[in-house]
Amino acid sequence: MNIHASLLPKYRGASPIQYAVINGEKESGVTIMMMAETLDTGDMLDQEAVVLDEKETFGSLHDKLSSLGSRLILKTITKLGEGTAVRTPQDDSRTCYVGMIKKSMGDIDWSMDAVSIERLIRGLNPWPSAYSVWNGKVMKLWEAKVVDKEYEGAYGQVVEVDRDSLVIKTGKGGLSIRKLQLQGKKCMDIDAFLRGYPIAEGTVLERLAGASSCTENVGRKEERGV
Repeated sequence: MNIHASLLPKYRGASPIQYAVINGEKESGVTIMMMAETLDTGDMLDQEAVVLDEKETFGSLHDKLSSLGSRLILKTITKLGEGTAVRTPQDDSRTCYVGMIKKSMGDIDWSMDAVSIERLIRGLNPWPSAYSVWNGKVMKLWEAKVVDKEYEGAYGQVVEVDRDSLVIKTGKGGLSIRKLQLQGKKCMDIDAFLRGYPIAEGTVLERLAGASSCTENVGRKEERGV
């Protein structure tokens, strides 16, 4: 048997928990299934769902499903011992596969809409994290809030800033950053961050992939764990 952290046949593959958050699913769950030659295709023995919180992260959902899976596998073993377990074939027409998460996925494309970016931030929290580049340094974003308002300016531009608010223009709407972590520093709430690191309105956050060669070298070192 195998414990899989999704409601099969949806989200077969290596990263079902992250993609449930990134794609804005309302629920996820755990499936106990029989092993098969091809990935995550075996007959299902049992399945239970959980509702995702509106601020669910990869980390929080992982913990929920871990607890659920430990209970469900014992329940399934009991059914097998009693001869009451039922094997249910998966409907291949309803499946999708999700591959391994790569660190490069966290390099925020600010032309995306604010809702998608906010989900990406939660789906990659705590690993590998979503990030952007400010002042030549990688800045990890840990929490954000969607602002339903359209702004003038470039994608990734700081369009509102005050004592406890930093709003970035996206492809649709704005994104208010609530928690972040500058390279080499600790994670901070936005008000504490802005007291130590003022960011002027009009500043444009960059993508690591398009930043200067110096910044790219910093990013590569960070990925190697330096």
